[in-house]
Amino acid sequence: MRPNPIPTDVGASETLPISALLALAMTGFTAILTETLPAGLLPHMAAGLDVSESLAGQTVTVYAVGSLLAAIPLTLYTQGWRRKPTLLVAIFGFLIFNCVTAVSTSYALTLVVRFMGGVAAGLGWGIIAGYARRMVVAPLRGKALAIAMVGTPLALSIGVPLGAMLGTTLGWRLAFGLMSITTLVLIGWVLWQVPDFPGQPVEQRLSITRVFRTPGVRTVLVTLFAWITAHNILYTYIAPVAALSGVQGRLDLVLLGFGVAALVGIWVTGVLIDRALRPLVLVSLTAFAAVSLAFGLFATSPIVTIVATILWGLSFGGAATQLQTALADAAGEGVDLANAMLTTTWNGAIAAGGIVGGVMLDYLGAGSLAWAVLAPTLLALVIASRAHRHAFKPGPRAFD
Repeated sequence: MRPNPIPTDVGASETLPISALLALAMTGFTAILTETLPAGLLPHMAAGLDVSESLAGQTVTVYAVGSLLAAIPLTLYTQGWRRKPTLLVAIFGFLIFNCVTAVSTSYALTLVVRFMGGVAAGLGWGIIAGYARRMVVAPLRGKALAIAMVGTPLALSIGVPLGAMLGTTLGWRLAFGLMSITTLVLIGWVLWQVPDFPGQPVEQRLSITRVFRTPGVRTVLVTLFAWITAHNILYTYIAPVAALSGVQGRLDLVLLGFGVAALVGIWVTGVLIDRALRPLVLVSLTAFAAVSLAFGLFATSPIVTIVATILWGLSFGGAATQLQTALADAAGEGVDLANAMLTTTWNGAIAAGGIVGGVMLDYLGAGSLAWAVLAPTLLALVIASRAHRHAFKPGPRAFD
């Protein structure tokens, strides 16, 4: 049974408020970029904090843990809060915790502020989807959600490449400092362009249990967990994997190839998602399985490493959009809580990938990581291919 629709809000626009929606997209972009930035800076952060690369990788893990612990409780707790102040609280969190990360010389302090940054992200993710849908009348909600969520795939595509380039040219501390400056700009943007809405009345609030039991929601979440765990085993520790083929000296260019390819994947997903969501998911997962095999069998080949990284970018670029769209389709008006579940699951997968990858890197070496990627990728492919009634449905999508 799908949750009952929420009536259109007073003041909802009959045209798409592009600037306001892009401010929400920039919030998501900031949350993801803050999370993934250390992966491209791993050698630099490890040296700066005087720890191993596997320990430096845990700065990604603790951020993910903060998000997964905070997203659902904070979404439930703040359902009655006005939307704009709630959003600004999350954005101010990014500003403060990135500033501290930029100047910290203590590994322990860095872990603490990274965890708190994840908490801020959990709060932000719990409101963005519902906020976007409330800005517009019902026929435009799908398009509004797509615009508000575009920051996620963009950040996932360029986060690590950008981090690698900034770390090489400017240093990792300045990279986090620049994130703080862009966050200040975002605060001004939200204050200027984003409309406010009241929190949801008690009678309109949905229970977490009801949304979780909505057919299709759990299927998407399990697929997401397996896929993103696999991705992050490789993504977080791409620097030591690249070293196997000798391309670590130009890791920034390799990752730039990933980012450009991922942008193409985002574009392809945007063109096809309304009529071919299911084929997009299945093809993306099949391609990623092929990538893991290539890394596993030909880890010492520079050419294979470069080509596999580009195919990886193509297959992963649209993943966030595909999964968020599939979950929104299944959850209906339970999209806020469903998105909080997505945040929890996604960051649980990032944490799992960081921990599993770190342990395998320390005990089995970088060559083992590709094989650790293959199993959850195949699991996600099997689940998605078997689902068709309520999740990853064949045919064109239905619109509200």
